[in-house]
Amino acid sequence: MEFASPYWLLLLLGLPFVARFLRRPGRPASGAMQYPQVFALQWRPTARTAGARALPWLTVVALALLIVAMARPRRLQETVTVSSEGIDIVLTLDISGSMQAEDFQPTNRFTVARQVLEDFIAGTEGDRLALVVFAAKAFTQSPLTLDYAMVRRLLDDVEIGMVDESGTAIGMAIATGAARLEKSDAASRILILLTDGMNNAGAIDPITAAKAAGAIGVKIYAVGVGSEEGALIPVDDPVFGRTYARNPDGSYQRTMMDEETLRKIAELSGGKYYRAADPDALRRIYEEIRQLEKSKFETNEYRRYQEMAGRFLWPALLLLALQTFLASTWLRKVP
Repeated sequence: MEFASPYWLLLLLGLPFVARFLRRPGRPASGAMQYPQVFALQWRPTARTAGARALPWLTVVALALLIVAMARPRRLQETVTVSSEGIDIVLTLDISGSMQAEDFQPTNRFTVARQVLEDFIAGTEGDRLALVVFAAKAFTQSPLTLDYAMVRRLLDDVEIGMVDESGTAIGMAIATGAARLEKSDAASRILILLTDGMNNAGAIDPITAAKAAGAIGVKIYAVGVGSEEGALIPVDDPVFGRTYARNPDGSYQRTMMDEETLRKIAELSGGKYYRAADPDALRRIYEEIRQLEKSKFETNEYRRYQEMAGRFLWPALLLLALQTFLASTWLRKVP
């Protein structure tokens, strides 16, 4: 623990004088009849006389706690080192219904992708991260920040179905992510786009969005997830339970990916395209991207603290309230 304003602690040196002043017997008023101190006539002090002697110490202890609170005690939570060639990264995650496809055993694509992103966030140091999720619409789940714990918490809140999942708006996802990076002054700005489908929604097509992103210096790493033959898309029916999506002709619908467009998106922005057919390949891809965009050296250090003044302030107020209550009731002095 340390203090943000330690000079307030100098006031603690004056507490002995305050204690002496509070323990000094009061001077009687002019013409008042003086009575002897009750405890001076007793061989053994009662609980009341002992309380009367201890009463000033409640005030002294309360003042000491208030002084410590004013000095702003705080505890270091974490230290974040920011690279001198800082990188701003937007993580863009597809949460359309097709991400429920179960070809990434033992679970589905979405669960694996979210876990890989959590690992990527946990291994990041010094670079700002943002999170964009999309299906038929795209929105920013987390702005650019160095608070990795917050990004991970917000990622944990992401679920399929939290936005309209009846489509995949890749162009809108790129545009939304690029907008988060447009005013960034980082030495490198990248967008990692993870999707398993083709663009079939949104007001902006992916090629136009990629050109716009490249024009402002945003590099896109496009990651296509899913096996080459595609996979069935699970659907939870309230009546029949778990079933699979079907085409209008009754045949089972399989996920489809537009690899050509994803590859073009990466090329137009100076990035790279990857295909992840299994969970291990997806993890390797994110680690490769981290190495390609790794900061060269680190200089600036930021610290986050937990303020602890409240732990001293509230006991001080309770002691002052107790002192006032006792002095007005049980330990009240009668002239």
